[in-house]
Amino acid sequence: MTEPTALDRWERRTQGPLLALAVLFAIAYAFPIVDPDGPKAVLNACHLVNWGVWGAFAVDYLIRLWLSEDRLRFVRGNPLALLAVALPLVQPLRLLKLVSMLFLAGQRARMASQVRVTTYVAGSCLGLLVFGALAVLEVERGKPGASIHTLGDAIWWAFTTMTTVGYGDMAPTTGLGRALAIGLMLSGIALLGVVTANIAAWFIARFESENEEERRQTEAIRLLTEEVRALRAQVASLSGVSGERVGDEKVG
Repeated sequence: MTEPTALDRWERRTQGPLLALAVLFAIAYAFPIVDPDGPKAVLNACHLVNWGVWGAFAVDYLIRLWLSEDRLRFVRGNPLALLAVALPLVQPLRLLKLVSMLFLAGQRARMASQVRVTTYVAGSCLGLLVFGALAVLEVERGKPGASIHTLGDAIWWAFTTMTTVGYGDMAPTTGLGRALAIGLMLSGIALLGVVTANIAAWFIARFESENEEERRQTEAIRLLTEEVRALRAQVASLSGVSGERVGDEKVG
C-alpha cells in the first residue's frame, strides 16, 4: 500500500474545515442580498467573512502548490482552482467572488471519496439555483425596467432558466444579468445531461448485474449437469463391471 504524501494528508485534514467555510461564505453572501437594509454591523461582518473565506481558500491553494511534488503538473491539473483564486484579484466584484467560491468548494467536494455522483450533481443543481437567483437579484433589483424584485422572483426565474423552460414572464435587463442568464442556461443543460447520463448508467449497471447473476446461475447449472453426467457414467460403468462378474460366476 502506497504511503500518503504530504499533499494527501493536508487535503484530508483541511477538506472538512474548508467545506464548512464554504457554507459560511454562502450564508454571508446571501444575507446582504436578502436583507440589504439589515444592521450595518452585520452587513460589514458578512463582507469581511466573504473576503476572509476566500483568503482561506487562496492560502489552501498556495500550500497545496508548495506541498506538490510536481508544481507545474499541479497547476495544470487544477485550472479551476487557479482561476477561482485569481478572479477576485482581477476584478474585485462580489459576483466574481461567488463564482470563485463555487469553483473552489466544488473542487474540494469532488475530492471527498464518500460523495457520490448523484449527491454531487443534486448539490450542484441546488447551489447553482440558489446562488444564481441571489446573484441576479443583486444585479437586477432597483434597475429601471427590471422585472425581478424579490427573492421569490429570482428563484422562479433561475429555475425556469436552468431547466431551459423560459416562460418569459421575467427576464434580466442589465448586461451582467443577461450574462448570468447565459451561464445558468449552459450550466442547466450540462447538469441535465449529467443527470440523464447518471440515470442511464444506473440502469445499465442494474441490467449488467442481473445479467451477471443469470450467467452465474447458468454456469452453475452447466457444471451441475456435467457432474450428473459424470456420475451417471460412473454408475453405468460400475453396473457393467458388476454384470460381467455375475456372468463369470455363473459360467464357473
